[in-house]
Amino acid sequence: DGVAVLTMNRPARRNAMSEAMMAAMDRVLSEVETDDAVGCVVLTGAGGAFCAGGDVKAMAERPAADRAHTMDAVIHRQRLRQRATSGRLWHMPKPTIAAIGGPAAGAGLSLALACDLRYAVEGAVLTTAFARVAFSGDYGGTWFLTRLVGTAKAKELYYFSERLSAADAERMGIVNAVFAPDDFEIEVRQRARRLAHGPRLAHRYMKENLNRAVNGELGECMDIEATHHIRTGLTDDHREAARAFVDRRDPRFTGH
Repeated sequence: DGVAVLTMNRPARRNAMSEAMMAAMDRVLSEVETDDAVGCVVLTGAGGAFCAGGDVKAMAERPAADRAHTMDAVIHRQRLRQRATSGRLWHMPKPTIAAIGGPAAGAGLSLALACDLRYAVEGAVLTTAFARVAFSGDYGGTWFLTRLVGTAKAKELYYFSERLSAADAERMGIVNAVFAPDDFEIEVRQRARRLAHGPRLAHRYMKENLNRAVNGELGECMDIEATHHIRTGLTDDHREAARAFVDRRDPRFTGH
């Protein structure tokens, strides 16, 4: 129905990241980004968790020699993987939703923060977690979180790695809404379908405008807004919406 649902599927490890899972996410995100049948992307996790972040157990089992091997190559692969996953969720010209159905920690939280919208189930716990395992953080989490809560609060959340309830995260603006377990999937799907059936070209340019506004200078943002506003005014979706307004009916968008 126009919605691509990506499920991180390692429930025995609370969907902790593995090379295979992240390579698959890279591949699938690349596919849905350019698939005209997809109007909205939902990222979620299996088995009552979102994502526990890096697989710390696997890290502990890895020989020291492996950890020190080809440092520059490892860093480069990590950079590419981050850009292909959390970077792509942020940049792709389609709305992205993180459906946080359980714990989201470390880089798992970073993936959620990379999405345009975040909806959590009651009882979900969110934490940066990195300080607890002596990591500095990855997958863009510091950049995303700073823009949601400000520098001082983001530093506090990273330094202390406190566990946030879903309700606390909502109050801080980290998640958009919290739903009861029985309603969670229904509420997320309804919103995803609404976005998928909305004016897709307008969503594309809204997202670009809003992303540019994060760092852009006001005049630059206003100029690109003007360009995109005039462009969307020439679409079939805009003409249909104008006719629907006059006819007092709901518009039927086609994404053109």
